[in-house]
Amino acid sequence: MKSVVICGSRRFKAEAKKFANELEKLGVVVYAPYHHSGQDEWEKFSKEYQTFIALGLTHDHFYKIRMADVVFVYNKGGYAGPSTTLEIGFAVALGKPIYALAPDSELCRNALFREVIRTPKELSKRLR
Repeated sequence: MKSVVICGSRRFKAEAKKFANELEKLGVVVYAPYHHSGQDEWEKFSKEYQTFIALGLTHDHFYKIRMADVVFVYNKGGYAGPSTTLEIGFAVALGKPIYALAPDSELCRNALFREVIRTPKELSKRLR
């Protein structure tokens, strides 16, 4: 079975985590993003420290994209924010196949998706 990295906005972290857990139950190796604590805690950090954390999280996720066979963009409602867009570009540069939960209204991002896949079971079938 191939491995998959989940990319997506922090706003969908609970749903993306559930999707990832269901994939793991199906035997898929999943690399999930690390989503930091809540917004209240984040706001307490200085801008310099926020930048330091963001840099670490970005490089951590790039490492996960490198390790995975396939990229899955959890873009509920077609939303992909700036970080997800950056991750998609990185995956394209590495030649990774990219699947997404929903079509994207942004034509350039949408053109990079191999296929829209709505369920963990459907994605696990593509990974065989």
